[in-house]
Amino acid sequence: MLELNMSVSDPVVYGSLSCLRNSTSDLSNTYTTALLAYTFTLAGDMETRAQLLQHLDTIALQEGGLLHWTQTSSETSASLAVEISSYVLLASLNASPLSTTDLGYASRIVRWLVRQQNAYGGFSSTQDTVVALQALALYSTRVFSREGTSTVTVQSPSGGQHLFEVNQNNKLLYQERAMQDTEGKYSVEVKGSACASVQVSEYTSLLPILCCQNTV
Repeated sequence: MLELNMSVSDPVVYGSLSCLRNSTSDLSNTYTTALLAYTFTLAGDMETRAQLLQHLDTIALQEGGLLHWTQTSSETSASLAVEISSYVLLASLNASPLSTTDLGYASRIVRWLVRQQNAYGGFSSTQDTVVALQALALYSTRVFSREGTSTVTVQSPSGGQHLFEVNQNNKLLYQERAMQDTEGKYSVEVKGSACASVQVSEYTSLLPILCCQNTV
């Protein structure tokens, strides 16, 4: 209802928020906590939002500068981890105004999320894909710039190069190249000021595919 811009003073919304606020004393369920953080962000209750996000930050899983969340430390459901992390991202990005620190924090979640995408841009299930794409789309609007270009250079193990130009004329264009070397180390270098997403997809009997697209 809040996503439909219903007022927090609406009797149903007000009553629902009051009920949910009473449940914030128990934050043992990470999925519920992430949902609550997003809900109270939309409701404009910054005090409750801050409490929830602070708790989520203390239990975040950090790997190589990336951030994500799971239901439990032993949770193996990739789908649930994607959904929880996406709700935290939505809560983080819906505040106003957003500081550079806020965007930096959000980018660590985004970088983990895009690593979970399959070759077709989706995730493990319909549900986590819907929430994750909503969060990634919101992130795109937050980092959007009408100016800037970037050149993505991919160096293959045999010395070959592939160039991807990302500019304002092709920012919505999905670009991909088939990599010729199936073994060895590829390097990716980006120069410029435009924000782009780079993804590598590997197929068992085919050559790896590298894709590049502006995040807008």
